[in-house]
Amino acid sequence: MAYKKIAVIGGGNLGSAIAEGLIKSGFSQPYDITVTKRNVSTLKSLEEKGVKTSSDNVAAVTEADIIILAVKPYNYQEILSGFTSALNPQKHLLISVISGVYVKDLAAIAGNEIPIFRAMPNTAIAIQESMTCISYIAASTEQIGHVNNLFSNLGSVVVIDEKLMDAATVLGACGTAYAMRYIRANIQGGIEIGFDAATASLIAAQTVKGAAELLLQRNTHPEQEIDKVTTPKGCTIAGLNEMEHQGFSSSLIKGISTSYQKIAKDM
Repeated sequence: MAYKKIAVIGGGNLGSAIAEGLIKSGFSQPYDITVTKRNVSTLKSLEEKGVKTSSDNVAAVTEADIIILAVKPYNYQEILSGFTSALNPQKHLLISVISGVYVKDLAAIAGNEIPIFRAMPNTAIAIQESMTCISYIAASTEQIGHVNNLFSNLGSVVVIDEKLMDAATVLGACGTAYAMRYIRANIQGGIEIGFDAATASLIAAQTVKGAAELLLQRNTHPEQEIDKVTTPKGCTIAGLNEMEHQGFSSSLIKGISTSYQKIAKDM
């Protein structure tokens, strides 16, 4: 079956970013995407690109093949219940990008016959560089492949067991903030040693981007790449050792663990 028409239920920051990314990547044509929101006047930029906008979730779902649920966690039950009558197990795929809402919770409302996916992207989806983790129930191999292909057009994808989704949230979504804080500190350090803010920002951001690409393209371990730039009695190893003395790695690990514990506590 060809899954062509997409309804994004919830035209907030994430829902709009997904729609824009699918268009930019060429995965979808603008006229094949409908984005819904109560106040459609905030979706003018998408309309100008040719995307359909609507405040009618039922109509959008009826016309679609794929439904991407991108609403807030506090009102997903009300919104999903509002269009379940339009869901067709023979036609639709339901994808939720709602943090903290399990597939079983969605199935309890939408029904167990509907193929349901849970996807956890990060904010880099806006530039088609997301790390998206997905899990699913009641889906065929073809359907899994199609959803994988959809999010592959928005970055990298990995299929995981849903029990790891909270951990994926910390590592992949919260991780963006951790990386940004490291870059910010790098910029501050660069200014202290003589660069202006704009130049320090460019050097810091591009260096982190390049370091990440080395790992992704070469499939190497970080320590292998570290070894290539640490010479005996050199400035790199001196800096690394001082960072470790100050608790650099341990504080990052503890931060990740604390974020995970926070999610577990609040669920």
